[in-house]
Order: sequence, then C-alpha cells, then structure tokens
Amino acid sequence: MSSTEATEPKVEETKPAEATETKPTTSSVFSMFGGGAKKEKKDETEDRGDVSGSAKAQRDAAAAAKGDDEEAPPESEDVHFEPVLKLTEKVKTVTHEESEEEIFNMRCKMFKFTQDAEGKGEWKERGTGPLRLLKHKENGKIRLVMRRDKTLKVCANHYITPDMTIAPMSTSDRAWLWSVGADVSEGEPEAITVSVRVANADNAQLFKEAWLKAQKANEILFGQAKGDESKAEEPESKTEEKKEEPAASS
Repeated sequence: MSSTEATEPKVEETKPAEATETKPTTSSVFSMFGGGAKKEKKDETEDRGDVSGSAKAQRDAAAAAKGDDEEAPPESEDVHFEPVLKLTEKVKTVTHEESEEEIFNMRCKMFKFTQDAEGKGEWKERGTGPLRLLKHKENGKIRLVMRRDKTLKVCANHYITPDMTIAPMSTSDRAWLWSVGADVSEGEPEAITVSVRVANADNAQLFKEAWLKAQKANEILFGQAKGDESKAEEPESKTEEKKEEPAASS
C-alpha cells in the first residue's frame, strides 16, 4: 500500500435515494370517477338510521312494530267479586192483562180533543203505539187498550160500549173518531173524545170492522148484565114490601 493511499481519508460512496413509488389507493382511483364519494354517501345514509327517514330505516321500524304486535298479551289475573245482594227470585211484572186474550192488534197514532179556557178546541197527540182489543177469559167483555212505544204508558183504556159511535175523520180516509164516557187511562174515569190514524185506508177499514164487532159482542154482554141486575133488584123490593105490610095493617 502506498503512502498516498494511507494518508487520504476514505470517502464512502453515497447512493442516490431511490424514489419510493406511491401506488394510488383504490379509493382515490374510484374518486377520480366519482365512485368513492357515492360509497361514502351511502355509508353515511345507513349510519343515520331512523333520523334520515331512509327506506331501510322504515323497513326496520315496520318489522319492529310487527314483532311487537305478534307478541302475546300478558295474562290478566282472574279476579272474582262476590255480589253484595243475590237475587233469588225473579220479579214478575203485573200488567193487569193476565186474565185477557188479545183478539186485535194494530199500530196507530192517537189524538185527544181538548178545549182551552176560551172554548177553542184542538187535537193533541196522545201517543203512538199498538192499539189492542182484549177479551176477558171469564166474562167475555172486550176493552180497548193502547200503550205508548218505549215507555209503555197507557194512553187509552176503556170498554167499547153500545152507546158509542165511530165516525170517519173529514180530513183523512185512514182516521176514525169516537167519544168515550169513561176512559180510565189516567186512573180516574174521564169522558173524552179520541181519534186514531192508521197506516193506510185498508187498515182503517179493518180497524172499523174489529171495533164494530167488539161493540156488538159487548152489547149482548152488557145487556145480560143489566138484566141480571134488574132481576137481582126485584126480590129486594118485594121483601121490603112484605116487611112494610104488617106495619101498615097494625
């Protein structure tokens, strides 16, 4: 080795740094064509969930609601309360029609003729409901009974006696009127004039026929009753005369 080589310092060779190659990422490549932005937007929409109102969120909410509906309701406890009062017997409603049979029934509207203090008369509605003819099972007498709908309050209750007369209303071909000497629908006997209006003229004719038939049957029965009363009075008068004779002779 020469002296020159020994005295010169050694200089290390430096190699130029190799340029590192940077490969473009997949996202950057897609971003060049707009693909990356769309993916990020889709992910962002999915992350927002119910707030965004997306179709996926709506489907999830519908599925959750359906699952809640399908769940079986909790079983309630079987609670039993004893009644305070026990009804052992049924209350029987008395209509005072138990001893009678119905021979006629027709729905109609009834009116009552009234007068005010000045003497002016007018027809006032009495009620609407079924008008019936009831025949007593023992004595055979027939009475007319009409009750109002729903309340069943009596608006007519009287016998069809031989002295009564039925007449048509001048204002309608399906209405009739008659006067009653003793109607007891209000409790006390009352002399009133009533009229009824039925559905049509045919029903009006049927009503008149039933009314006259009942009156004829009652005429026989009321006549017999008067005859029996007169016969019962004759013996009483004779006994009174016999009692008075000895007193007169003395």
